[in-house]
Amino acid sequence: MAVRLKDIARDLGVSTVTVSKVLRGQTDIGEKTRERVLKRMRELNYQPNMLARALAGGRSQAVGLVVPDLVHPFFGEFARSLAGALRSEGLVLVLASSEEDPDIEEQEIKTLLARGVDVLLVASCRPATQPPAALAETTTPVLLIDRQFADLPMDFVGTNDLMVGELAARHLAGIGRRRIAHIGGRGISPTADRLRGFQRALTAAGIDLPDAYVVTRDGFDESGDATGYHAMQELLSLPEPPDAVFCYNDLSAIGAMDAAMQAGLRIPEDIAFIGCGNLRYAEYLRVPLTSVDQSSQRLGDMAAKRVLDLSSGSGGAPQTLRLEPRLIVRKSTVA
Repeated sequence: MAVRLKDIARDLGVSTVTVSKVLRGQTDIGEKTRERVLKRMRELNYQPNMLARALAGGRSQAVGLVVPDLVHPFFGEFARSLAGALRSEGLVLVLASSEEDPDIEEQEIKTLLARGVDVLLVASCRPATQPPAALAETTTPVLLIDRQFADLPMDFVGTNDLMVGELAARHLAGIGRRRIAHIGGRGISPTADRLRGFQRALTAAGIDLPDAYVVTRDGFDESGDATGYHAMQELLSLPEPPDAVFCYNDLSAIGAMDAAMQAGLRIPEDIAFIGCGNLRYAEYLRVPLTSVDQSSQRLGDMAAKRVLDLSSGSGGAPQTLRLEPRLIVRKSTVA
């Protein structure tokens, strides 16, 4: 038979309210009483009934997260960091993947909202101008991750993507490259911001960016390596191929480097590459990859803090929180 709060209260000769306050961490309980209650809970291996607590407090103690791809290292590391921070506060993270399909994304959002999550986090696969209808209609607090929607005044946690593009361009120009290309994505807000920052820094360095040197594709989250490979083949077919490429993320950079090596080019002597994400295996590649670090762990911690404010009702007006990226230089740009 499951142990109940009133069983613990009866054993110790205190009220059920006292035991409940200890369980919730309230501070108006004497330290000796608190220690007695916690000791008895451990002895009886007491497990709180989270459903009952949710019904009583009006909160589910659950946080939902929808991402384009659960296997993608960036989102996997972000979810791991977020879950750890929430766990320490007694909250559970419920994960869902849209598989880069807008219809699946809409359904997963509706499912998590129907389950009564306290806060919903979404890294959308949709274009920045086409937010999911369910987000515009819900009263549940929503925190957008990595990707924003211009027409939705919602909380956002992500990277300063303008600076991502600027860091990449400055580094490539700084090592003497002049035919600098970009393999980028379409539609979602980070792709536009990274390209804009990249163009701005190249212009400041006096370097042109021909239209042919910008190759955009879809599918960077689920199949980024294959996407990067085929985009690089297109760049290599130009009459004057680039001598450096900034790729939207590390997966696309890995595919692009593979295409360059298969074409007989040396990295970085003939062509240099920069990715974005600084995924944990970047330094162990055949040619260690220079990458702009998005600090996925710090993003998870930052998101968790905002989730706690939103779930407690103390969030206030929507906030936009951006981490500044940093460049990690490896052998794909500097021999």
